[in-house]
Amino acid sequence: MHDASPTRRTPPAPTTERRSKFNLNRAEVVDRNFVEFVRGFPAPSPSAMRRGPHEPIVAGCGLTCRDAVELFESQIVARHQDIESRAMRARNEGFYTIGSAGHEGNAVLGRLTRHNDMAFVHYRSGAFMAERARQVPGSDFTRDTMLSFAASAEEPIAGGRHKVWGSVELSVPPQTSTIASHLPKAVGAALSLRRAHRLGVDCGRPGDSIIVCSFGDASVNHAVAQTAFNAAAWATYQRLPVPVLFVCEDNGIGISVPTPPGWVQASMSCRPGIAYFQGDGLDLVEAYDVARRAVEHCRTLQGPVFLHLRTVRILAHAGSDVETEYHTWEEIEAAEARDPLLATARLLMSEQVLAPDEVLELYEGVRTRVREAAAHAARTPKLASAAEIMAPLAPLTPEAVAAEARRRVEPAERLRVFGGPENLPEAGALRHMAALINAGLHDLLIKYPEAMLFGEDVAKKGGVYHVTTGLSAKFGVGRVFNTLLDETTILGTAIGAGHVGLLPMPEIQYLAYYHNAEDQIRGEACSLQFFSKNQYRNPMVIRIAGWAYQKGFGGHFHNDNSIAALRDVPGLVIATPARGDDAVKMMRTCMALAKADGRVVAFIEPIALYMTRDLYEPKDGKWSFAYPAPGEAIDFGEGAVYSFASEVLPPAPPPSAGGPATGATSASRAEDLTILTFANGLYMSLRAAKTLKERHGIVARVVDLRWLSPLNEGFILEQSRATRRVLVVDEGRRSGGVSEAIVSLVHEHCGGEVTARRLTALDTYIPLGPAADHVLPGEGDVVREARSLCQRE
Repeated sequence: MHDASPTRRTPPAPTTERRSKFNLNRAEVVDRNFVEFVRGFPAPSPSAMRRGPHEPIVAGCGLTCRDAVELFESQIVARHQDIESRAMRARNEGFYTIGSAGHEGNAVLGRLTRHNDMAFVHYRSGAFMAERARQVPGSDFTRDTMLSFAASAEEPIAGGRHKVWGSVELSVPPQTSTIASHLPKAVGAALSLRRAHRLGVDCGRPGDSIIVCSFGDASVNHAVAQTAFNAAAWATYQRLPVPVLFVCEDNGIGISVPTPPGWVQASMSCRPGIAYFQGDGLDLVEAYDVARRAVEHCRTLQGPVFLHLRTVRILAHAGSDVETEYHTWEEIEAAEARDPLLATARLLMSEQVLAPDEVLELYEGVRTRVREAAAHAARTPKLASAAEIMAPLAPLTPEAVAAEARRRVEPAERLRVFGGPENLPEAGALRHMAALINAGLHDLLIKYPEAMLFGEDVAKKGGVYHVTTGLSAKFGVGRVFNTLLDETTILGTAIGAGHVGLLPMPEIQYLAYYHNAEDQIRGEACSLQFFSKNQYRNPMVIRIAGWAYQKGFGGHFHNDNSIAALRDVPGLVIATPARGDDAVKMMRTCMALAKADGRVVAFIEPIALYMTRDLYEPKDGKWSFAYPAPGEAIDFGEGAVYSFASEVLPPAPPPSAGGPATGATSASRAEDLTILTFANGLYMSLRAAKTLKERHGIVARVVDLRWLSPLNEGFILEQSRATRRVLVVDEGRRSGGVSEAIVSLVHEHCGGEVTARRLTALDTYIPLGPAADHVLPGEGDVVREARSLCQRE
C-alpha cells in the first residue's frame, strides 16, 4: 500500500462518551474524526514549495496533483451526501440511507472510464457518479442525488419512484438495491456492442467502448453473478469480444456476514478468460494505477476484466443497521480509522498539494452545497397519485404500435431471402403453426435489421420443434445464434442487447425453464422504464414454448402450464396464440410493441398445437391456415369470437374480431353461453362446442382472448354479458391462473347479471403420459361444465 507520509496520524481515540451508546450518530463521529484529523495535521513550513497541478503526485505515478484534488472532491461529495441522507431521514425528509462511505475510492473509475461507457453500478457508487458527472458540463450531481434521497417527483431519472444511481447523460441505467442481478445484462451489453456496430445500429457508443459493472464481495457468491462470470468466460473462450469491466468493491462483509479473507481472490484470480487485477481501494494512488491498467486492458483487448478493489464499510450497512449486533466497538472504530477520506487528505497534505486549511475549506464548502441541495429537495413535490406513479410502467401508443405492426418492407429483400415470388409464404399452401411461425420469423428478421434471435438449439438444429429451422443459414450467426444452456444468460443477453439499440427475440425452450431466470424480467427488464421515467428501455419479445397436452412426451418440465410468475410481473405483456395465422399476426404486433414503446413481451407458443393440422375430424385440415401477407396484424388486446349459432362451423369463415370497442358477433339464433379461453383451450373448446350443439342443443360462443396480460377487460365484459353465462376454460393451474382474474372481473362488474364458472387444471405437477389427462381440463370436461351451467342433462 502506498504510504504518503512518514509520520502517519490516526484519528483521535474514542472517548468514553462515544462508547456509551450506539444511538450516537456514527456519521457525526466519522465527520468529526475527519475534521479533527485535518486540524491536527502539521501545517507546511513557509518555505515549502507548492506542487504544480500537472506534476505526478508521487514519482512514477500517472495521477497528477490536479487529478488527485478533483478525485478528493468527488470523495467528499459522496461522504457528505451519506451524512446528510441520515440527517434527512431523522427529519423525515429523506427515505434512503444505504451509503458509499468507505467505497469512495471508486471515484477513480468515474475518471478513468468515459461518460459514454455504459455503467451498471451498485448502491455504493456515490463517488463514481460524482466523478463521472464532472465529464458532462451542466451536470448537478449533488442536486440530483438529494432529490433522489427525498423521493422527489423532480428527481431527473426515477422521478421519486426509488433512490437509484442513474443518468441518461452519464450512461448509467438506473439500479435499485440489486444483489448481482445486474451482472448478466452487463455481459449481454458487452456481447452486443460489436454486433450492433456490425449491423449498422447506432448505439451511441464508440467501437472501443466498454461496459462497467460494480458490485460487492458478498454478491460474488450469488448464483446470478456466477452465471455472468461463466457466460463472459464462455464467450471469450470462443474469441468473442466481451468488453466488460467487473468491479468488485470488497469491504469484507455482506450486511452482517463476513467474507472469508482471501476468498474473492481465490475464487476469481484464476478464472479462464477473465483477466484479474487487484488493488487497495483505500489508497488513491494505488487504486488509480490498478484501475487505469484494468480499463486499458478491457478497452484494448475487448475482453472481460475482474478488478478487485479492497475497501472498507463505514457507517454500517444502512442507517437502520445496528452494527453492534455483530461487530464490537473496537471493530467499528478500527474500520473508521481506515477511512479513505483520511488517507486521501493525508496524501494531499503530505505531498504539499493542499494545506490543512485548504482541505477543510474544500470539505466545508461541499458540506454547504449538499445541505443547501437537501433543503431544496425537501421542499419539492412528491408523487401524488397512483396514475402519476404508474405512468412510465407500461407505455402504450396504440396508433403507433398498430402502424408499426402493419408497416411493410421493400419487397426486394423478401424476394431475396425467400428465393423468389413463388417461394413467398403467402403464396404457399395452408400450413400448421410451427411452419407459419417459422415464416413469420423470417419476415421479422427482414423487417428489423437490428433484430436478433438466440437461445438453446435455435441455430443449426432449428429448435427442439424446428420452429427456427433455416434462420441461422439465412441471416448468419451474428443474428441467429445458440447460447449456452442457461436461461439467466439468455434473458440477461436480451436486456443488454436492448440497451445498445438491438431488438432481441430470446427463446426460452420450455415454459418451466423461465422460472430459472424469472428475476431478470421481474427485477430488471420490466422495471427499467418504471425507474427511468421511460428514458431507458430494453425492448424484447421472449418466445416461450409452453402449455401442456403434448402427446408421448412431457412431464412437468416439458408440459408446464403455469404462468403465475409471468402474470405477477408489472408491465409485462403476455400473448399466446392458438392458430398459426394468429401467431404470425400477433408476433408482428409484439415486435411493434417492443419497437415503438420499448415493451417487454412474453409470447407463449402452445407446443401441442405446433404440428396440429386438423380440428373436428382427421384430415379435415381445419387447423391449417394461410400465411398472412405483410401488412396484416392483430391489434394489441384484440380477441376473436367464434359463434356456433350459424350453420357453418368455425373456424371457416374467419372469426370476427373483438377489440376494446367492437360489438358481439351477429348470429342467426340466441347463444346459450360464452366460453372464454385461449391457446389449447380454444382448440378443445371449439371441438366441445360442436358436440354441445349437435348432441345437446346448446349453442356456444367461443372467445379466444389471445392477450393474457393485460386483459382486455372491456372485451371480456362485453362477451360475458352477451349470453349471461360464462365458462372460463383455463389450462393453467387453478391457483394463480388467469381464470382467477377473469372471474373476479365478471363478478365485480356484472354481479348477479352473469353467472361465471371456471374449468382449470389442478394444482399439481403434470405427470408423464396418459396420466396427465386426469389433472388437465379436457374436451369432455368442457362439455360437462357447459351443460351444467346451462342446466341441461
